[in-house]
Amino acid sequence: MNIICSALYEEQLKEILEEMIKEDYKAAKSFKLYLDTILLNIPTKSKKYKPSRYFDDQNIKDVDHQGFIIPFFEDVEKKVFVILGIVRK
Repeated sequence: MNIICSALYEEQLKEILEEMIKEDYKAAKSFKLYLDTILLNIPTKSKKYKPSRYFDDQNIKDVDHQGFIIPFFEDVEKKVFVILGIVRK
């Protein structure tokens, strides 16, 4: 299974990290490292996540991480996960 990050996700994450770095560089680095670990494990743990409450599609699920929601789409046929974005709760 491949994991693809959308351009929107990349842009939103960049803004979040820039804001966090201004406050505490180490916390921002830790947040990013843990987030990467969660995203890399999505293929093996996708069943544990509930369908997104923001989308009317059973293939879109939400990851809840430190006050942020990261919706991802699972394309079963193409065997790919698409990280759609990241927003504050």
